[in-house]
Amino acid sequence: MKKDFDKWNKIKTEIHENEVGKFYHTREIWWCSLGENIGFEQDGNGAEYQRPVLILKGLSKNTCLIIPLTTSSNKHPMRVSVGMVEGKEASVIISQMRVIDTKRFINKIGFADKNIFEVIRKIVKDTL
Repeated sequence: MKKDFDKWNKIKTEIHENEVGKFYHTREIWWCSLGENIGFEQDGNGAEYQRPVLILKGLSKNTCLIIPLTTSSNKHPMRVSVGMVEGKEASVIISQMRVIDTKRFINKIGFADKNIFEVIRKIVKDTL
């Protein structure tokens, strides 16, 4: 599939120059500008390259560790259901976990259930 890296670079430049980092908490789910990425790295969707993400851990006021979400029903040990997110069944893609700047956050969707979040944290710890 052909990717439009030039378009993403323009959007990324605007985010970098104009956005202010958002205040966040662990366990929150946010819409996030993940961008157009290389190979099998998880991309954002749509014109703004957005995707929901789960905040796994805060690292500073400007950075945090996130896990992208998917609505794909493909079963995989690295995908764990987080339940309904904006009316759709969603799962985290643990293999796509990464550190991002909070400037990428667009708006908060809600929180992951505490019990589900603890299951996800345990799987992440066991994976590392």
